[in-house]
Amino acid sequence: MRAAAAASSDASLSEPFYGFGQPPFAPTPDPRFLFRSESHGNAIAQLLQAIRRKHPFVVLTGDVGTGKTTICHAVLEQLDSSTFSSLILNPFLSIEELLRQALLDFGVVSRAAVRNGRLATASMHELMSTLGEFLQSLVAVRGSAVLIIDEAQHIPPAVLEQLRILSNLETHESKLLQIVLAGQLGLNDLLSEPNMRPLNQRISVRVELKPLNRVEIEAYIAHRSRVARGSSAVMLESDTLDLIHAFSGGVPRIINMLADQSLTRGADLRVDRITPAIVEEAAANLGLGLPPPARTPRRRRVPRWLIGLAAATAVVAAVTWLAPLDRMLGPTIDTPVILTLPATPAPPRKVIAGSLTPIPTPEELLAPPVPLSAP
Repeated sequence: MRAAAAASSDASLSEPFYGFGQPPFAPTPDPRFLFRSESHGNAIAQLLQAIRRKHPFVVLTGDVGTGKTTICHAVLEQLDSSTFSSLILNPFLSIEELLRQALLDFGVVSRAAVRNGRLATASMHELMSTLGEFLQSLVAVRGSAVLIIDEAQHIPPAVLEQLRILSNLETHESKLLQIVLAGQLGLNDLLSEPNMRPLNQRISVRVELKPLNRVEIEAYIAHRSRVARGSSAVMLESDTLDLIHAFSGGVPRIINMLADQSLTRGADLRVDRITPAIVEEAAANLGLGLPPPARTPRRRRVPRWLIGLAAATAVVAAVTWLAPLDRMLGPTIDTPVILTLPATPAPPRKVIAGSLTPIPTPEELLAPPVPLSAP
């Protein structure tokens, strides 16, 4: 317990030293710290528009740590009171468990009813009927419902097929339930499987999160520091930001880990400037290894056909350039070059089968014609 308390004290040392009111780089998906990069801002706008237009299926993908969960929380915070929402963080649920959780989040049933009441043993048909009745009741009050499932790349195919069936709940005018699948890039591979074709065809909006670039990283760190009510006592050099970009690849989660470790080390050293050496030490503690620019680039072997093509192009270019020069300078050798062929014995005379006329030799073809004698 004392060791844990000491570790906690050391971890929080940077906040009072640098004047932060709270940890600026905590790993929690707090929407207040959301930095709207170009990619993240576009993702929120597209998701909100798709939900308001009641698209049946929307897919949000991104690499590990790019902020998909934070985006989901931010979208839910911006929905109006007429939109009922459910955020499923556990993708390994069965379809019955998923329906119970959605009904609980929508406020249709109580937690006690889900645990010990009739719904605890309800069949899938009963659960879907209960959900359908609730969604139908929203039509009269112009309400809507959205179901967001995080880490959707882990959803079993059978559950995905049941979700497709849920999207059939509709009126003549619109769908009654919007489903957002948020997951890693492998989610696209899962949905492109042949057995997922019926569901894949219903996805009308696809959004992909991109990592932050170097300029966005600088703005990202400054934004989170302002939200945490930090002072200007801590400074990050330009080379330090370059190194954070190299180590993190622009992934917000890794940026948070590097920045948090670096601030902790800076507070230990009682310095107000975070140097590249501090970041390198933090990266080593996190096991990140060398940043990409420090690695030796792999030599790429040039194909032989490309070498041959380049040589042939050079020869053609040389001949094309030297030909006009040769015409301007004229001949430089007056004596003609005579090629002497070695003497070779005359080949034997051949006779075509079935003919009495032998095939003439080359010497006979080149000999002067013999005058014909008078008869």
